[in-house]
Amino acid sequence: MRMSAFKIVMLCTLGAFYFQLQGCKEEQKTIKPLVIEFKKEGQLILKKANDSIIKSIDIEIADDDYQTQTGLMYRDVLGQDQGMLFVFPEADYHSFYMKNTKIALDIIYIDADKKIVSFQKNAEPFNEGSLPSNVPAKYVLEINAGLSDQWQLEIGDKIEYHRVN
Repeated sequence: MRMSAFKIVMLCTLGAFYFQLQGCKEEQKTIKPLVIEFKKEGQLILKKANDSIIKSIDIEIADDDYQTQTGLMYRDVLGQDQGMLFVFPEADYHSFYMKNTKIALDIIYIDADKKIVSFQKNAEPFNEGSLPSNVPAKYVLEINAGLSDQWQLEIGDKIEYHRVN
């Protein structure tokens, strides 16, 4: 009789423990990836030194600390006719890196007169190495890797841009 009572107590204890564990299970949550869409904030025109138009692209404009720190991080895609223009308060030596950036980029450094002064071409995704301007720049344009060669951009070429609402 003792063994049967013991078995009943054990079964009840194990049953209670099982239901307690079942109640502790967390719900399965689906984690959705962060998708950052391109938002056209301006139009940028690339020109040769003689003012002939090379290309016109849509741009996002990064002109505050948060935007300049994050840039194109976490993006899955950047269109062929899209870019990001970084606008700094004054011309200075700038250095970029590709932390959390999934897209290979050409980084174009532009002085206060809106002339291209240096390039960092084919910046590799996720590479945290320094990509310096080498000379003071007030603006930085990021476009898909290879486009600066495809568009035959050179030091001395110019940009014009305006914001859109």
